[in-house]
Amino acid sequence: MTLPLGFVVALDRDTRVLDGGRTLLGGSPLRLLRLTRRARPLLTDRTVHVRDRAGALLADRLLEAGLAHPVVRALPLPDDPRYTVVVPVRDRPRELDRLLTSIGPDTPVIVVDDASTHRAPVEAAAARYGARFVPLRVNVGPAGARNAGLRLVGTPYVVFVDSDVVLPKDTVPTLLRHFSDPRVALAVPRVTALETPGSSTWIGRYERTRSSLDLGSRPALVRPGTPVSWASTACAVARVDALDEGFDERLRIGEDVDICWRAIKSGRRVRYEPSVHAAHEHRGRLGDWFRRKAAYGTGAHPLAERHPEFIAPAVLAPWSGAFVLALVAQRRWSLPVAGAVGATTVLRVCRKLDGTEHPVRLASSLTAMGALGALAQTSALLTRHWWPLTVAGCTISRRARRATALAAVADVALEYLHQGAAVDPLRYGIARRLDDLAYGAGVWWSAIKGRSTAALRPRLRQPR
Repeated sequence: MTLPLGFVVALDRDTRVLDGGRTLLGGSPLRLLRLTRRARPLLTDRTVHVRDRAGALLADRLLEAGLAHPVVRALPLPDDPRYTVVVPVRDRPRELDRLLTSIGPDTPVIVVDDASTHRAPVEAAAARYGARFVPLRVNVGPAGARNAGLRLVGTPYVVFVDSDVVLPKDTVPTLLRHFSDPRVALAVPRVTALETPGSSTWIGRYERTRSSLDLGSRPALVRPGTPVSWASTACAVARVDALDEGFDERLRIGEDVDICWRAIKSGRRVRYEPSVHAAHEHRGRLGDWFRRKAAYGTGAHPLAERHPEFIAPAVLAPWSGAFVLALVAQRRWSLPVAGAVGATTVLRVCRKLDGTEHPVRLASSLTAMGALGALAQTSALLTRHWWPLTVAGCTISRRARRATALAAVADVALEYLHQGAAVDPLRYGIARRLDDLAYGAGVWWSAIKGRSTAALRPRLRQPR
C-alpha cells in the first residue's frame, strides 16, 4: 500500500534538519535518518509532495518514523467518502438530542440503545432526526453497543460518537482526508471540553485544561511508547474493512485503547488530528469525576493481558534508568554518578552522530532531553502509578519524603506554567493529585484482581 500522488507531508516542528538537509533527527522514539542523494531534493521547505514513487517512499518513511505528519487540508477526500454515524447511548435523551442536532438531518445515523432504563425518550430523540433506532435488551457496554451498530453499517466508513459529544460540521470531512493514506485504519480529533453549567465547577475547569481525553495540540501518529500512545473513540472515524470483528466486548474500560493497538499490530496506522475537535461533556462533580478516573485505571490489567509489549507505566533506556536511580538514592555519590552516566551517554551518542555537524553539542542536547524525560516518568511513577508504595516508603524514609515532595510540587508547577489553567494554582494542584490518586488506585485494583504486576512494571528500552 503506497501513498497516492498528491499526498503531502510536513516535518514535525521538533524534527531537526541537519548537515545542510542531509540528515533528519526527531520522531518518537528519537532517531537519526540520513537522506540519500536522490531523496534530498524531495524535501523542500520541510515538506514532501508525493509526485512519484520515490516521493511516496520518502513520505511513508517519514510518517512511519513520526518525523512528519500529513498536511491534512491539502489531502483529497477518499474516492467514496460515504459514512454512517453510530451512537451508543444509555439514558441520555437530552445529550442525544444535542448531538443529533449538531450532526444534522442528512447524515445516516444508527442509535444503539444499550438497555436504557427509560427507553421511550431515547427512541423519541432518535425519531425526531430520522435516525435508525436499535434497542438492546441487555446492557452490553460501549464496546458491544458500538459493534451492534457496526454490523448494520453499509458505507465504507463509520463514525463512532458518544452521546455526550457535540460534533462540529468540519470534523468528520477533515478526518476523512487522512484515509487517502491506504494504511490508516482510524482517525480521531482532539476531544475538548463542552461548555455546560456543570463545567463551571473547579473540577470542570481543571478538566478543560487536563482532561484524560484531550491528547494535546500537536498532530501525531498514535503508537504505544510515544507521547500519543492511544486514542479515544468518544469520536473516531474508521475504515469499516479495517475493523475486523470490531471492539472487544469483554472490555468495559479500555476498549478504545485495545482497538487502536490491534490496528497498529496489524500494520495499520491511527492518526490523531487536533486541527479539528469534538466537544465532550466532562464530569463536573467531584465524586463522579473521581470514580471515572479510577475506572480508567482499572483497564490497565486487561490491556496488559492483551498487549504485554505495549503496556508499561514508564519506558526507560538503561542509561536513563541508571541516571534516575543515582539521583533518587540521594547519597553523596549520587551527583557524581549521575554526571558520569550522562557524560558516558554523551560520548556514546556522539559516536552515533559521527559525520554530522557539531556532534558534541547535539549529543549533549539529546542527552539532556532524555534525562528530563526520565525524571518526568519517575515523577509519574511516584505520584501516580506507584503511589501506594510511595506512601509506604514515606512513612519510613526521609529521602522518600523529599523525592515525593519534589515530584508532587514540580510537575504541578511546570504544567501550570506551561499550559495555564482556568482554575487557581492551589485547586489545580489538588485536582492533579486527586487525578493521580484515583487513576493509580484503579491500576492497583485491577492488578490485585488479576493477580499480576504486569501493568505496574516499567520497561527498559534497548538502544536503537
